[in-house]
Amino acid sequence: MPSSLLAAIPPYVFYQLDARRAAARAAGRTLVDVGIGSPDGPIPEVVVAAMQRAAADRGLSHYPAFRVDPVLGAAAAGYLFERFGVSVDPAGEVMALAGSKEGIAELVLSHVNPGEVVLVPAVHYPVYARAPQLAGARAVPVPLDADGLMQLDQVAAADLARARLLIVNYPSNPTTATASLAELGRLLAFAEAHDLVLVSDLAYSELGFDGYAAPSVLQLPGATRRAVELHTCSKSFNMAGVRIAVMAGSRAVLDTLDAYRSNIGYGVSTLAQHAGATAFAHAAAIVPPIVAEYRRRRDALVAALRRGGWAVEAPRASMYLWLPVPAGFDDWGWVDALIAGPGVVVTPGLAFGEAGRGRYRVSLVQPPDRLELAAAGLVATAAAPAVGAAG
Repeated sequence: MPSSLLAAIPPYVFYQLDARRAAARAAGRTLVDVGIGSPDGPIPEVVVAAMQRAAADRGLSHYPAFRVDPVLGAAAAGYLFERFGVSVDPAGEVMALAGSKEGIAELVLSHVNPGEVVLVPAVHYPVYARAPQLAGARAVPVPLDADGLMQLDQVAAADLARARLLIVNYPSNPTTATASLAELGRLLAFAEAHDLVLVSDLAYSELGFDGYAAPSVLQLPGATRRAVELHTCSKSFNMAGVRIAVMAGSRAVLDTLDAYRSNIGYGVSTLAQHAGATAFAHAAAIVPPIVAEYRRRRDALVAALRRGGWAVEAPRASMYLWLPVPAGFDDWGWVDALIAGPGVVVTPGLAFGEAGRGRYRVSLVQPPDRLELAAAGLVATAAAPAVGAAG
C-alpha cells in the first residue's frame, strides 16, 4: 500500500497520455508525437567521447562525490561566469543533480515541513506542486498576468505567512513566458521581504530566439543569500537521458539539500557528471546549432499554423507552443480527437495545473516536415469539433 501522502496525489497526466499513445500504437497507428518535451537530437559528439573515456576509467568503481565532482563544479562555475558574468564557488555553491526534476523535489522535501506552503506559478511543471504534497505541505498557485508573470500581490496573507519557498520558471514550461532581469529582481525582493527561498528553474536558459538571452537571478546583487538556480543539460545539450543538472547559489540552501541527499543516496553518477562537465565547458560550440534547429522548427510550425488561418505568436524562448484548445473541445477531448484523427499527440494544459485547463502544449521535438504535418492535423481537427466535443 502506498503512503497516505502518495495515495492522495492524483494520477500523473503524462502516464495517462502514455496510455493513450500506447493504445494507438498497439492498434497500428503511426503518430506524430509532439507531446513530451524530450529532445530528439543526438548527444553532442564531444560529450559522447567524454562519457566513453569516463566509462573506461577505473575510478568509476568508487562512489561518486556527494555534492559535486570537482570537474563538474569547475565547469559549471565557468559556464555561469562566461554566460552570465556570475561568480560562484565550485565546491560550496554548486551541487550535482540527477536532473532538475529530482533536484527540485529533493529541495522541497529538505526545506518544507508538513502544513507549510510553497508558492508556485499557477501554470507550472508538475513537480512544483507534487513535491510539496509528498512533504505534507501545500502548493499555492500564484495567478499569472497576460504576460505570464506572477501576480504576487494576489497571494493570501495566511498562505504567505506559512510560505517557505517561491519557485519560478522563466523561460516557462509550458507557457513560454520570459522574464527580464528587472522582473527577477522583483521576485528576489519579494522573497527577501517574506523570508522565502527563491528557486529559479532555468531549464531553458539557452533556448532563446531572435536575439533574446535569458538572464540569471544570480546576476542580482546579494542573490546567493537566499536564491538558487537550476541549470540542466537535458534541453540545451540534448542530454535528457543522461540525467545531469546542477543547482547553484545559496551555500546555506545547498548545505541543507546536501544533508538530505547524503541520507538517501551517494551522489550523482560520476560518468554523468563528467558528461555534464564537458557539455558546460563546450557550451559556446554546442549550443548555437541546437538553438538554430529549434528556431527552424518553431518557424516551420508557426508558419504552417498561420497558413491554416490560425493567429499564432512565435515564442521567443523554450521548445514549445502554448495554444488554446479550439472551441467545441475540452482538454482530453481535444487530445483524443487528435490521436484518433490525424494521429497527433499533444499534452493537455491541465497537466500543468488547473489554470492550464483550456490550453495545450506542442513540443518542437520533430523535424520541420513532421511539425508541418502536425499543424495540418491540428487545423483540420479543429474544424470538425463533433469528433471530440466537450462534455
